[in-house]
Amino acid sequence: MHPNMNPDLADARLRAAVEAKAEAARSVLREVARDFSPAAFANSLGAEDMVLTDLIVREALPIEIFSLDTGRLPAETYALMDEVRRRYGLKLTLYYPRHENVETFTRAHGINGFYDSVELRKACCHARKVEPLQRALTGRKAWITGLRAQQAATRGALAVREFDTANGLEKFSPLADWSEKEVWAYIRLHDVPYNALHDKFYPSIGCAPCTRPVAIGEDVRAGRWWWEQADSKECGLHVKKA
Repeated sequence: MHPNMNPDLADARLRAAVEAKAEAARSVLREVARDFSPAAFANSLGAEDMVLTDLIVREALPIEIFSLDTGRLPAETYALMDEVRRRYGLKLTLYYPRHENVETFTRAHGINGFYDSVELRKACCHARKVEPLQRALTGRKAWITGLRAQQAATRGALAVREFDTANGLEKFSPLADWSEKEVWAYIRLHDVPYNALHDKFYPSIGCAPCTRPVAIGEDVRAGRWWWEQADSKECGLHVKKA
C-alpha cells in the first residue's frame, strides 16, 4: 500500500488543508448544480471519484452520477458499484458501448487488438468509452470529472473550469489542485468506500486488460496502458479539440 493512502490524520495542517479544499470543491459543485442544470458527474469509481460522490451525496445536490461500463472492468470495480448502492442508496446510471462498435473492432483486430498500436488502443477506447460518454452528456450543460493536475504529464495545466470543445459544454474538475495524499486523507476522515484494487498498488484503475499495479516510485498513471509512452496515455475522454 502506498504511504499516501495512509496519511497521518493527526496532522492538524493536513486536516485543515483537506477541509479547506473540500469546502472549495463543495462550492464548485453547488455552482454547477445551481447554474448549469442539467449537469452530470462521470464517476469512474477511482479514489478521486469516490470523494466527489461523497461530496455530492452529502450535499444532496441535483447532479446525476453515471459510470461507463466498458464491458471489461475489473471485478473489484463492479463490487464497488454495489457498495455505492448500499452505502449511499445511489444506483449509478450506467452507459454501455454500442454492441456493433465493439463487434466491428474485435472482428477486425481481435479481442485484445488494442495492444498492437496506440491507434488501435484509442479506437477501442473510443468504442467502449468515448462514444458512450457522448451519449451520457447529450442535453447537459456541464459535466464533472475527478481529474487532478498531478495525475499525469498530460494534465499539468488542468483548470477547475474550462469549456469542453469536444462535447460542447462546460467541464468542471473540482479536485484539480488536490494532492494524492489529500484525496486519501478525505477518504479516511469520512470513511468513504473505495476500490479494493487501490490496496494492491493500483492508484489508477481503468479496464482490466489495460491496467496493472505500479511499483514504489512509479508515476500514479504508470499502470495505465503501461506499454505506451507517457504523453499518449489518454483515452479520448479528456482530449481537447483544436
